[in-house]
Amino acid sequence: MFQRILFLCLFGSLGLATDGFAPPDASAELPEPVRQAEADRIAAIAKAMPSAVSVFVPGGAGGGSGVLISPDGFALTNFHVTSPAGEYMRCGLSDGNIYDAVIVGIDPVGDLAMIQLLGRNDFPVAEIGDSMAARPGDWCMAIGNPFLLATDLQPTVTWGILSGVGRYQYPSGTLLEYGDCLQTDASINPGNSGGPLYDVSGRLLGIIGRCSFEKRSRVNVGVGYAISIRQAQNFLGYLHSGRIVDHATLGATVSTDPDAGVVVTNILESSDAYRRGLRYGSEILEVDGRPVVTANELQNVLATIPAQWRIKIAFEQDGETVETLVRLSSVHQQDELLEKMQAALPPPPPRPAPEKAPNDRDAEPSDDEPSDAPEQPKQRDPHGHPHGSADAGSDIPPVAKQRIQRRRGFANGYFNQLETDRVVNQLIRQSPTGQVQAEDVWVITGQTDQPRPQDVQIRIAVDRTALIVGDDSAELTTASDRYDAIDSRDYSALLVALDSWRRILAEGPASFGETYFMGTMPLAGERPLRDCLLGMRSDTETRWLSHPETGALEVVEVFADRDTDPAELWLQYGDSQDENVPAVLDLRFGTDSVLRINVDSWTSAPDPKADAQSPAANASDDQKEDAS
Repeated sequence: MFQRILFLCLFGSLGLATDGFAPPDASAELPEPVRQAEADRIAAIAKAMPSAVSVFVPGGAGGGSGVLISPDGFALTNFHVTSPAGEYMRCGLSDGNIYDAVIVGIDPVGDLAMIQLLGRNDFPVAEIGDSMAARPGDWCMAIGNPFLLATDLQPTVTWGILSGVGRYQYPSGTLLEYGDCLQTDASINPGNSGGPLYDVSGRLLGIIGRCSFEKRSRVNVGVGYAISIRQAQNFLGYLHSGRIVDHATLGATVSTDPDAGVVVTNILESSDAYRRGLRYGSEILEVDGRPVVTANELQNVLATIPAQWRIKIAFEQDGETVETLVRLSSVHQQDELLEKMQAALPPPPPRPAPEKAPNDRDAEPSDDEPSDAPEQPKQRDPHGHPHGSADAGSDIPPVAKQRIQRRRGFANGYFNQLETDRVVNQLIRQSPTGQVQAEDVWVITGQTDQPRPQDVQIRIAVDRTALIVGDDSAELTTASDRYDAIDSRDYSALLVALDSWRRILAEGPASFGETYFMGTMPLAGERPLRDCLLGMRSDTETRWLSHPETGALEVVEVFADRDTDPAELWLQYGDSQDENVPAVLDLRFGTDSVLRINVDSWTSAPDPKADAQSPAANASDDQKEDAS
């Protein structure tokens, strides 16, 4: 009786009917801000959904999600989503169509992969957001294929907030390190992996990859993680290269000192950071334009950067602030990375959890793991590809099969060849002397002010190169000469860089040596990211860095040893009649300029010595007639 009186008093005081609950007044309208918020949310979902991809592994071996980033079908997803598929998969969009797709490139450390959907050149794409500006409390949404529910090709939408930013997740097993990632309470489940995390306006913030579960029941507990779109953008050029790519390391260990910030506790003397002056006890202040005050923040930044990038760094040493450029090395050797990939466990098909069996009581999955947790490993070939559906070549449609090329160290050599051809053709179009034949000689004249005003003449021929600076001269004829010029930091290393440039134009990548598109990277720590072509010849490695928009070659780097500074030929263009002819040649080692030349003329002509020594020139008249 007392409870009934209390109930009547409470609801009576609230002005509610006590003789039964009346339905809401149908004529009452929601407040305008509520209706507008609902309309905005629906509009954002409608904007974002067409770019969301449902990934299915042929034969029912698994799947996940992805997101389209270009009209020609390139999409981002997780490495652990594509791993069971190998090179070929099927993808569905909310338009109700299913498309063939092939692997392009993979980043097994950062758990990123790029695929290409085939069949169109007008795919809907996601608008890229700014993950660096994201803050805890921002609204966000996940659109994907949890538990492969999107069999009708209509993805699932979940809504929530960003619970945190700049999270660091230690590697799962031997790979899959998540640095500087976004945390969200939007519901993330197996199958969401690889899918997009959008902001409140439907702009892409990140690629979903990991989440935390209640230990025994695999129940989502509202803690999911997404790779930031900033990190993905850093790796886009590397993923387009078709390679299996690695992350960067500074070559030093650090700790957080409460009084001194990020302090170096150990450093490799062979690292570029050491050559630039970083030492034990140095305090690191800024990396790649981002201030760091804890060891965790430093690791967060480095985890988002590809190997071999050259970035800006600021540190304090002996009371002085040093600002310089540091070339980052790879976390793994190439064979080590492939070996770890082969040992990585690919995920099972994401599906609803079955009724708990008695032996399920012993299962103890970790709290933090990829949202599609691995079960059974698959055998892999020496290239790092799993033996799966793609190995059954007859099951792959011809449109996909022709875009698959196996090559050691590459996820798909087909796409690397496309990018290599693109950059080489770009270099040829931007040649300072037009088309270059194998027997052509470059002759360059100019002046230098180092160490005093002097005339300069350079000759780059097939069999030898020569440089005259005032009364001094140098000549390189052998591979040993090339190596020694770089190793000794001699100004004659200019000849090595020019010779490599002429040879790639005259002979092409096939004759130059092993040549491939490496990816994109900053120039002197600055964006936009430059295209980087890499070629191996004799004992040296050459990199050509060109502007992504103009195609102009900006730097030629030649390495004799990864543990020493390369010779860097920087090219500056002026307002000359021929815009492809550099106005200045600047030879640098590290951050030091050793020879700067103002160019007067740059010509190319056949080498008369090569003509005289050729078999055709020495042949008899009868032989020449037969040859014709």
